[in-house]
Amino acid sequence: MMKTYSIDHPEKGHISYKDKKRYLWLNSVALPLFPLMGVFLFYKTGLEWTLCLPLLMNYTVLPVLDWLIGSDNNNPPEELVSQLEADSYYRVLTYITVPLHFLVLIVLAYVVGTYELSWWAILGTAIIAGGYSGLGINTAHELGHKQTTIEQLLAKICLAVPAYGHFCVEHNRGHHVLVATPEDPASSRMGESIYRFTLREIPGTFVRGWNLEKSRLQKQGKKTWSVHNDILQSYFLSILLQGSLVYAFGWIMLPFLAVHNFWAWYQLTSANYIEHYGLLREKQENGRYERCQPHHSWNANYIMSNLVLFHLERHSDHHANPIRRYQSLRNFPDIPELPNGYYGMYLLAYIPWLWYRVMDHRLLALPHIQGDLTKVNIDPKNLDRILKRYG
Repeated sequence: MMKTYSIDHPEKGHISYKDKKRYLWLNSVALPLFPLMGVFLFYKTGLEWTLCLPLLMNYTVLPVLDWLIGSDNNNPPEELVSQLEADSYYRVLTYITVPLHFLVLIVLAYVVGTYELSWWAILGTAIIAGGYSGLGINTAHELGHKQTTIEQLLAKICLAVPAYGHFCVEHNRGHHVLVATPEDPASSRMGESIYRFTLREIPGTFVRGWNLEKSRLQKQGKKTWSVHNDILQSYFLSILLQGSLVYAFGWIMLPFLAVHNFWAWYQLTSANYIEHYGLLREKQENGRYERCQPHHSWNANYIMSNLVLFHLERHSDHHANPIRRYQSLRNFPDIPELPNGYYGMYLLAYIPWLWYRVMDHRLLALPHIQGDLTKVNIDPKNLDRILKRYG
């Protein structure tokens, strides 16, 4: 039976709530297993193209389902959020997802390392492995924001799969501090293509994450290159995992893992690109930026893609309230809304001229911007072009 949360409020009377998506959140656990479906079909048929079926699922089926099923604007009553977040069921789902990311990489590496595959099948399998390890960054994202020892540890372990151990340090202490500002390498600017953004975001976030961790350790009187370094702890696990795959399956793992790692990182880059495109926090007279508000992130309420991404797409509430758990993230009126879920938006972003055509007008029409370019985070290299067209 579906669990009911309730309270007798002194002013509002009896309040009750049922999470109608309670068991549908299992989709977030199931999605990392989709590559195994391709492997199963490959074993049964011997057809290499079946290994690539998960790409079809991500980039065609999910966007279509988002369009067909639509959005969910429902919010849990604020008075019951503490009960909802105390329910261990939701937490366990994130815990059991962590080993699945390891399982998928190991199984796909086994297929590449033990079967005579064509180059395109190896490339496709590496991209699929990277895409689903990129989901591991999303799992680590949910875990890494929580203030329990077990969740912090699981986040570091999960980040070992895509070899992106600096993420939680950089994201929590860097991105969330400077999000939607020109100083943030993880916030895309109006007129900046995803490809130029990638060249700024991936190295920029790594350097910032390392410097933040170095500063933390120095304040504690500890050495940067030591077991106390959270980034190095995760990267050590990455070396152990991926080094074992090279040892077990030979040289073919080197190009396979190189493509895997890059594509996993690129999934995060793609998410960062669409989540804050062109949005800008106001700089106050004291030189500090205003507090991050829901309208400083692009939001999406599409049911299907949120169910497979632990509600990542309710990004507006996440940035306004970073430690809030996925099951209780809220929708707000009059906030930036994406026209499709993340996978559909990724496809759009990969075609820059089409992205600009869809998103630039949507950006300028936001209630808090209303065509005022001084309220937009604009790419300096495209400033003249944007001013000429919209100014």
